[in-house]
Amino acid sequence: MRYAQGGGLTDAKRAARERVRLEAVGLFEGSAKNREIAAALRVSERSVERWRRQWRERGQEGVRSKGSPGRPRLSSVQMAR
Repeated sequence: MRYAQGGGLTDAKRAARERVRLEAVGLFEGSAKNREIAAALRVSERSVERWRRQWRERGQEGVRSKGSPGRPRLSSVQMAR
């Protein structure tokens, strides 16, 4: 099944996911283990591993969502056309 752009999430749900990522950052700083963080935030351990790696490499900004990878990157002129 394919999802609409943005994964089919509303703005509120996207914001909630972003809050979960940032909450994970707080737990990283507290030295919690990936398994504990995943259970507390009700996400997969794989997601927590990926977020922790991004956090180590680029800090809190590395954990923030970059948006849908399938979202078009067109200029306003191109969109108007």
